[in-house]
Amino acid sequence: MPFRNFTLEELARHIGMDARIVRKWAEKGKLPGHMIGGEWRFNRAQLLDWLQRDLHTLDEAHIRNLERAMRSEGDDRIIAAHLAPEAVDLNLPARSRPSLLLELVRLAERTGLVYDGNELHAALEEREALASTALPRGLAFPHPRRPLAYAVAEPLVCLARVPAGLPFGAPDGRLTDLFVLVCAMDDRQHLGLLARLAMMFSTDLPDRLRAAEDATEALGLMLETEASFVAGP
Repeated sequence: MPFRNFTLEELARHIGMDARIVRKWAEKGKLPGHMIGGEWRFNRAQLLDWLQRDLHTLDEAHIRNLERAMRSEGDDRIIAAHLAPEAVDLNLPARSRPSLLLELVRLAERTGLVYDGNELHAALEEREALASTALPRGLAFPHPRRPLAYAVAEPLVCLARVPAGLPFGAPDGRLTDLFVLVCAMDDRQHLGLLARLAMMFSTDLPDRLRAAEDATEALGLMLETEASFVAGP
């Protein structure tokens, strides 16, 4: 139900946040909500856009709560489940945003899980045209604006490094050299993957990936970092 509305209390439960904080953010215009009949209402599609755009601005506790709220039972290691060895490339041959998106799709196609590479590429271009998925610290998490259940057989994650970096619209103005492509099957999974990645990359993982000598080492670093979060409090 992509266009249903949440009440304030429903939204708070959905994203694992205190209802008082949700109300405060809505009143300050930080959340995309509307007053209807004296009650706050939040459109699901607008909420997803907001979370994708502003997830990196939330503090660690809010990101962790969101990640837990999106997690399904028994779905602890979601990066490990969806990042295949063949979907890791530490020398992606890209020099611009357009070539980067093309190469990411080609990397995803190595997994054999992509039904429609052209559709995936078009969705990535559409998302980047709205606002860059680049983050501070040389990172970017490119993803379709909406899950593409018809373009991929299963959820997938791809990790790429462009050693020289390239301009990708990062808010801190620096070049972007680490890219993680996220392609999920539904909104919940989509947000869960993005939140898990935000947690993982808030550590020293980016620097360790830049120093990794090969794809096997990089994959090991990703899985090790995720395991540390799952085992933590």
